[in-house]
Amino acid sequence: MDSKKIWHFFSYFSTIQIVFRYLFLIIQNLSRFPKHPFIRNAISDLFHAPVIVTFMDTMLLLYFHLCNLSPCTVDIDDQTTIHFFTPNHRKFKKPNLVIIHGYGGTSRWQFVHQVRPLSNRFNLYVPDLIFFGKSYSAGADRTEVFQAKCLVEGLKRLGVGRFSVYGISYGGIVAYHMAEMNPLEIDKVVIVSTAIGYTEEQKERQLTRIGRRISGFLVPESPQDLRFLVSLSMYRNDFLKWVPDFFFGQFINAMYKTHRKERLEMIEHLLTKDADPNIPILTQVKAFSYELRAE
Repeated sequence: MDSKKIWHFFSYFSTIQIVFRYLFLIIQNLSRFPKHPFIRNAISDLFHAPVIVTFMDTMLLLYFHLCNLSPCTVDIDDQTTIHFFTPNHRKFKKPNLVIIHGYGGTSRWQFVHQVRPLSNRFNLYVPDLIFFGKSYSAGADRTEVFQAKCLVEGLKRLGVGRFSVYGISYGGIVAYHMAEMNPLEIDKVVIVSTAIGYTEEQKERQLTRIGRRISGFLVPESPQDLRFLVSLSMYRNDFLKWVPDFFFGQFINAMYKTHRKERLEMIEHLLTKDADPNIPILTQVKAFSYELRAE
């Protein structure tokens, strides 16, 4: 990362920091406006709007830009659009890598720790799954196979040749189907924390152990739902226990209010389809195991 990019980054950051400083000064002095309910209500609404999450999302977007990734959208057909982050300058000596996020949010929030080291070594492509971020379809298909077909078609339209794919959680299911359908185009496959090849008994046992309806926390409505989702995750330090509920509420408003119905339908499809432990074996020539970590 050169000095010019660093200067631009901190310039943006400082400007936004000043804006937020004055915003919170206004909020702290709300008691001075007892005779002006309109002003009080307007400022209160601004505080309860997802301004903090929107600010963080904007900073993540700037960070992706500094990692030489640019956003673009690809129209798959007249009903479906996929949003990608793609390399600013693709280098043919670098291998291509596609990383696919899970159900917890958009690609920016999922892969913020990975994009810098990976973009240095790969031509990195980071899509948002359909009904996440700016990816959308007006069609009725809610299957992971449809997601896989659309991602592969989108990558072809971007001119991506042979590539490797990494997927986590629901993204791992999509990555598996991409590799199954395209053994010649896809080189290496990495699937992490993904339920593939389970029996009906295993599915029922896992659902019983959780003790709650899956859709209730994968598409959360309250901070308590989101905290429960975090409690099922693996982590080193439980720093989120110090995060106040209002931030989780803002995160839900920013990330889960749009396309909520479609995401619930995607979960319903996964839960109602028959379990199949005898899934096809991927025929990629090479296989390896690799865990994405921040450096």
